[in-house]
Amino acid sequence: MGIVPLRRRLFTFIDLLRCRRAPSRFAFDGLARPARDRRRPRRYREGGARGESSLGRLIYAVAAAAALCVQGLGAEARAEPRARVEGELGDDLRDAIQRAIGDIDDPIETRFEARRRARAAAEDAIAVLRSEGYYAYSVEPDVSESDPPVPLVRIQPGPRFTLGEAAIDWQGEAPDEPSQAAARDAVDLEPGAPGRAAEVVAAEGRIVATLQGRGYADASPRPREVIVDHADDSLTPTYRIAAGRLVRLNGVELRTDGRTRPAWVDGLAPWTPGERYSPDSVGELERRLLDTGVYDSVTVALAPAERETAEGLRPVVVSLAERKRRSIEAGASYSTTDGAGVDVRWTRYNVLGRADTLAVLGRLSEQDSRVGVDLTLPHWRRAQQTLVLGAAAYDVSTDAYDETGFGVRTDVTRRYGKTSYLTVGGTLDASRTKDRRPEDLSSLGRDIVTASVLGEVLLDRSNDPLDPRRGWRVAARAEPTVLLGEENLPYVRVQVQGTGYLPLDDQARTVLAGRLRVGRILNGSIPEVPASRRFFAGGGGSVRGFPYQAVGPRLADNTPKGGLSLFEASAEVRRDLTERWGVALFVDAGSVGSSGAVDLGDLAVGAGFGVRYNLGFAPIRVDIATPVSNRRGEAAFQIYLSIGQSF
Repeated sequence: MGIVPLRRRLFTFIDLLRCRRAPSRFAFDGLARPARDRRRPRRYREGGARGESSLGRLIYAVAAAAALCVQGLGAEARAEPRARVEGELGDDLRDAIQRAIGDIDDPIETRFEARRRARAAAEDAIAVLRSEGYYAYSVEPDVSESDPPVPLVRIQPGPRFTLGEAAIDWQGEAPDEPSQAAARDAVDLEPGAPGRAAEVVAAEGRIVATLQGRGYADASPRPREVIVDHADDSLTPTYRIAAGRLVRLNGVELRTDGRTRPAWVDGLAPWTPGERYSPDSVGELERRLLDTGVYDSVTVALAPAERETAEGLRPVVVSLAERKRRSIEAGASYSTTDGAGVDVRWTRYNVLGRADTLAVLGRLSEQDSRVGVDLTLPHWRRAQQTLVLGAAAYDVSTDAYDETGFGVRTDVTRRYGKTSYLTVGGTLDASRTKDRRPEDLSSLGRDIVTASVLGEVLLDRSNDPLDPRRGWRVAARAEPTVLLGEENLPYVRVQVQGTGYLPLDDQARTVLAGRLRVGRILNGSIPEVPASRRFFAGGGGSVRGFPYQAVGPRLADNTPKGGLSLFEASAEVRRDLTERWGVALFVDAGSVGSSGAVDLGDLAVGAGFGVRYNLGFAPIRVDIATPVSNRRGEAAFQIYLSIGQSF
């Protein structure tokens, strides 16, 4: 029998978003059943098999998983629609109904089973029609006379209903006039537009969000009313909204069993007592606490209405679960060029009660050994500003130089947005450096005190810090430096790097990435500038295919000389093969100038390919590269392993 709605109905949207099948099916059930309709459409109920058991029980071996994949491919080939849709429907509407009805693998053996599936498919079709604004529909489940029988759903959608003039009916005290106007603007339903249920529901959410954003924290919807008028094929919603009272914020109420000082948390609040409630402000306080990395969990919420003070202010309750006080981390590495290395880090959290981190670090390797201590104070003096104090003793031994010394440093980093930073700081080092004189290759040992001032800016407009697929980044760094020793030398070391990422398809499965880096030391010469302060190129973050420090001028005994200027460029094509696996082809080039500008005719070029495995948060990168030009006895290829893209 056909299912035909009445001429005029009053709807409540209580079960508007009823999901009755797996997420891959059409989950939106459109408008709710009529509240005043005595002749309701027949309700068809599903029966049949239960859902398939989960494949995520981890009890299958690899061979069994492979067998299931093969079986799944065969099943997909045999799948057919649960019911055949008939009627004069637009392509988009037909496709939406067919997706909601879904496919099935089991063959139909009886007419009873075919009729049951047809009834279930009819109810799915009704949900789609309502959600798309068709309320004068006729839907008839049936079964063909063929053998085996085929479930049928005959559909006449009728006219698509259009939106009338939406209204807001304030329940209780109405908000102030500017907030009422903002709520009306938030409805954003154009009269005459298709009466899609999802858009009607979304408008209610916008009204509530607008009121909360203007200080009405307790704003909430009441059951909405929608009149479906079959006389003019219109749908007119009326939103019943309880705005509540305007909320003004008080200070922070801290709940924790840890060591965090309440006064420090209160100082992080991005509001002053008496300001209107703002969900963005409350959320910002939660983000600031989470950014410190000291807490296992952070919850920030407005206190209930009964906690309001006599002055009409409500506190914000902050609940902190602090991580364990101490942690120990250890790691090991090995490289054919850098040798073996061991790293150890001991960390103490929240010593000062303001989410601080005290770390003692140690590294032992053939090339770079050091021990140091760092103290990090997040949100120092103001939010989004971090102070780092550090000291370290080090012993560095490379092909170009040896250096032993002790240094202290301090820097302040100010964050803008999520990934852009401005850093200023300074360092003071006392070291003994050994390198070679260019003219006679004799050993040159110098005791030097180095004082540097640092200024660095990073603008990151890429979409991901570890796996960027679109956007760009620009970083610039300047270090005015004074060398104090047998001879005093002031100079400035400047570096600028830019990277760009261009997706070649809508899904960004193929990405063209490029990098350009230049550097210059001003007011210095070789050997006045110690080797440890010069520019070098070559290696995984520079010119792949060449070992560390292998690009650039060399002394007569083949020792890397370093230079006063630097040029590097990279081009890389990245391609996703599957959800997890990807590949990359790349070309790197670089050159180091020993006296003036870089000689681009002396470029060292390396090329290679890589494999990427996506961990979900970042890819594991394995690159193999070989020198293409300017090869001077290097190995035939180099292998690089890291987490994250090369740039």
